[in-house]
Amino acid sequence: MRSVRKCSRTGCLEPAVATLTYAYQDSTAVVGPLATASEPHSYDLCEAHALRLTVPKGWEVVRHEGAFAAPEQSADELTALAEAVREAGRSDVPPAQPEPEGPSGRRGHLRVLPGRA
Repeated sequence: MRSVRKCSRTGCLEPAVATLTYAYQDSTAVVGPLATASEPHSYDLCEAHALRLTVPKGWEVVRHEGAFAAPEQSADELTALAEAVREAGRSDVPPAQPEPEGPSGRRGHLRVLPGRA
């Protein structure tokens, strides 16, 4: 049986219906439908907290319009934006080119480059 996700706000025991994600580079907070999976850099919110969210001066809130419901696959532009922000914030995405393994078999942050003759 799947457990119900709760609101991320401290002390709130209400079920989550929305997901909050930040786009720091754009000074934007995106409140969209509940993500299908819990992400480390996003926050699940109940309806009350999703509707009352405020952001710092100079920031913008992009909010899902309409009632919050169970998550569905949608081609909605806001949902696509929220998913893109979540994807950009993921830290488990592998780098474009993996570093070659060193002589010890370990990957390090330093590499030896061949010298020029």
